[in-house]
Amino acid sequence: MQISILGCGWLGFPLAKSLVKKGFTVKGSTTTKEKISELEANGIQPFLISISKKEIDENNCNYFLQNAEVLIINIPPKLRTNSSESFVEKIKRLIPFIEKSIVKKVIFVSSTSIYGDATLPNEIITEKHLPIPETESGKQLLETEIVLQNNSNFKTTIIRFGGLIGENRHPIHFLSGRKNIENPDAPINLIHRDDCIGIIEKIIDADYFGEVFNAVVPFHPSRKKYYTNKAIELNLPVPEFEENKLQFGKLISSEKTERILNYKFQKPRL
Repeated sequence: MQISILGCGWLGFPLAKSLVKKGFTVKGSTTTKEKISELEANGIQPFLISISKKEIDENNCNYFLQNAEVLIINIPPKLRTNSSESFVEKIKRLIPFIEKSIVKKVIFVSSTSIYGDATLPNEIITEKHLPIPETESGKQLLETEIVLQNNSNFKTTIIRFGGLIGENRHPIHFLSGRKNIENPDAPINLIHRDDCIGIIEKIIDADYFGEVFNAVVPFHPSRKKYYTNKAIELNLPVPEFEENKLQFGKLISSEKTERILNYKFQKPRL
């Protein structure tokens, strides 16, 4: 089976390497010329593809999708750095190329940010919960989900990942030493990169397309407890939390992911 991965960055690159080791033929895209040789060295056929709401490299995109049975869309909205960008329009520009290829199965990497803030204390959020995103990124991710799932030319599975942690990436490095951090009692909703890769591979192996899956580790201590302990563990300054402001936190449930995919988390305690 041939798989094309749009976006071989922090998650997409190790995912591509893992799929190659499992015997798949993998094409991977990057927006950086310097990364082409690194992809090639790891058995990934590289493509330099940059998508904007106005243009896309047609030849590169056609060859990137040629003979692919599965397309994994794993590019971040990046709306914080460019508020004029439209992530939705980028994906809409890609869709005609998917439609004229043989791709019939799409995996879209989304985020639990599409659910917005909780309205009840430790509200449990499942895939049936009505998404009400509050950030521009969350709003555009949700709109993109809808655009992809409403297209009858291919089946799209949405994976809504929680906060991503892994090699050189952990929220404690941002929170360490900060003061007046909100929501101390809210549960954490994180997932390790190894489990992101494991879940994507499980969807491909089990052929679960046309679905929506939440993906966070079923480990939900409070933000204060978890980040305090993590700071101590890593010998970092302990963050201080705002204790006097009543706020709610959402608890993302991955029960469906565990049950339907028969998935067991590799990093259950983070």
